[in-house]
Amino acid sequence: MTVIINGTVDFNPADAAVVLQQTADLMAQTRAQKGCRHYVWSLDPAVPGRVYVYENWQSVEDLAAHLSGHFYTDMLARISQYEILGTDILKYRIDHEEPVYDETGTPRADFFTTQTNP
Repeated sequence: MTVIINGTVDFNPADAAVVLQQTADLMAQTRAQKGCRHYVWSLDPAVPGRVYVYENWQSVEDLAAHLSGHFYTDMLARISQYEILGTDILKYRIDHEEPVYDETGTPRADFFTTQTNP
């Protein structure tokens, strides 16, 4: 079951870009962890100091291994050196996923494939 982490961390606007520079190596290393499909923190161009967090994990177990590992604790240690004004980060379990575009290249909001259980 896929797990998505999505949300925001608000830093002092003067610090946000520095935080991302200081943590870029940890993001790259985290992407190499078992089950990590995507792991990115990025600046919001419209809200000064806001950083979007997006993670995509193949399973709850893979996310649990990440959260108990040194990349997670190293990230917390680095970002805690800066003033965090607020956070809003949620996790989501995904029971069915499929492409946005169907076989004709048409974007679809509805779910059009048959769900299979692993």
